[in-house]
Amino acid sequence: MLPVRPNPLAPFLARQPFLVLDGGLATELQRQGFDLTDPLWSARVLMDTPDAIRTVHLDYLEAGADVITGASYQATTQGLLRRGLTAAKAEAVLIRSVTLALEARAEFLASGRATERLRPLVAASIGSYGASLADGSEYRGEYGLTQRELSRFHGARFDILAGAGADLLAIETIPSRREAEALVNLMEASGQVHGWLSFTTRDDGAIADGTPFAECVQALGQAPSVVAIGVNCTPAERVAPLLRSAESVSAVPFVVYPNGGGEYDGAAREWRGPVDAEAIPRLAEEWHALGARLIGGCCRTTPRTIDQLRNRLANL
Repeated sequence: MLPVRPNPLAPFLARQPFLVLDGGLATELQRQGFDLTDPLWSARVLMDTPDAIRTVHLDYLEAGADVITGASYQATTQGLLRRGLTAAKAEAVLIRSVTLALEARAEFLASGRATERLRPLVAASIGSYGASLADGSEYRGEYGLTQRELSRFHGARFDILAGAGADLLAIETIPSRREAEALVNLMEASGQVHGWLSFTTRDDGAIADGTPFAECVQALGQAPSVVAIGVNCTPAERVAPLLRSAESVSAVPFVVYPNGGGEYDGAAREWRGPVDAEAIPRLAEEWHALGARLIGGCCRTTPRTIDQLRNRLANL
């Protein structure tokens, strides 16, 4: 087994007390006019109009993101095979999700607009099993699958993305401890990759399947491959109570990137309710004081959100 690579967050945290993540990818594509009412969601654009995804990555870098996350959240090997792709073409789509982010980073660095900033990181997204169902299950976690079955589901995509050239993995929107354990076990077995782990939540103290957030942090944040642990695609007002519940047991920094308000309607495959993305920069300093070091936005946030967030965190 090869040694684990150096922690990719270390150079940033040695220089500044935070890393700014990017914001929503799929909802930003929708805002630009793309129809994502498709089981593959943003992976449909990844297949059909990849230049649009590269452009969104570049927009977030210019807004101040230290980390951009590839468009593989809903691009599962199984889902791509169901769409009629061969195994080789499905693998190529997954690799493309990382390549587009790497290309956007190279363009940003070559532009001269990255003055006085460290080279941004690229994270490869690994979403939950529920995302592949395209019914909102990632906000519930009621799969009825064993840990072995979840490991088998995630294994093929994990291996492809772990070797695609990203700096780390974003294991995100995970609703259950069982699924989180399966994914952390894959990272630990590889011995070569780091990643952050972030959950969806049920309330101010528990992840979506009802497991206390603090319990997940204590059990899974000890793994050498986990560089940050936290929550995403969660209401912004829920973040601080969750961090307080686990502040004393966390061995790694918190990662938080809430949604911009409202609720996801899994049947209609769309977000409903008012948008309040400004809550993220407004509350970011409080989250930082509670141990959050990776802060960004999820669905319904935009490059403007990330620009405001970076300006607020710069005061630290």
